[in-house]
Amino acid sequence: MGSEGLIEKYINPYTDFGFKKLFGTELNKDLLISFLNSLLPDGQVIKDVTYLNAEQLGTLEADRRAVFDVYCENEQGEKFLVEMQKGEQQFFKDRSLFYTTFPIREQAVKGRSWNYELKAVYTVGILNFAFDNNSNDYFHHEVKLVDMGTQEVFYDKLTLIYLEMPKFNKTEYELENMFDKWMFVLRNLSRLMERPAALQERIFTRLFEAAEIARFNRKELVEYEDSLKNFRDWYSVMETSLNKGRAEGLAEGLEKGLEKGRAEGRTEGLLEVARKMKSNNIPIQTIQELTGLSLKEIEKL
Repeated sequence: MGSEGLIEKYINPYTDFGFKKLFGTELNKDLLISFLNSLLPDGQVIKDVTYLNAEQLGTLEADRRAVFDVYCENEQGEKFLVEMQKGEQQFFKDRSLFYTTFPIREQAVKGRSWNYELKAVYTVGILNFAFDNNSNDYFHHEVKLVDMGTQEVFYDKLTLIYLEMPKFNKTEYELENMFDKWMFVLRNLSRLMERPAALQERIFTRLFEAAEIARFNRKELVEYEDSLKNFRDWYSVMETSLNKGRAEGLAEGLEKGLEKGRAEGRTEGLLEVARKMKSNNIPIQTIQELTGLSLKEIEKL
């Protein structure tokens, strides 16, 4: 696909290239710092991050097409695992917790005694799907270990943040803070044809410059086109699978409905037979034996 096939002005952050371009390069690490600061509670401010080798996480081959990650630490040595996840996996929560253990376990001091003191670990999941369909408007999940009796945080050094992007529907004119603005950008970037007036902060000047496809060199353009093709192929497979699931569910529901109808029809027929037998003064015990109906059902007739 040549560059003439790209009609968007800005990159799609849900592609591997787009995500790494915005959040995974030393040149643009101020974007990652701003995004992380918008997520953290007031008073917690990251001034700098150091990128760590994401290979340490041991990401499985099956994950790499659906999940893109950036792994870094701040100046206090706190670890941040930021993931862009395109689609829901069967054991999504299990997988997330599994990878969160890597930044914890690698803190073990080898070769000498260690008192088990840990630096804080944050996992941030930017999700292109909704995993919690029970609460339609709740999209910002902050998960910690909590004592169920007291409802107090048991351990404050482990935080898992999940952002269900499809549920974020604020318009440009409803954005209240930096968190809202980052959510809006990630949700809408590839659909925008110009920088929204509401995003006046200098960091968004940097973001829109980094995201503008026309600024890419030939190598970046080829890499982005490949990444975009992978995204579209993957999305097509997921859509086909979803449609197949809907069709199978519909067919199964129809069959169950027919079966229920047949069962109800059989019951109705037996009740009619029992009604006629009862009107002819045939003993109830005999009616019960012949129709299989309960005594209660027959007495109601």
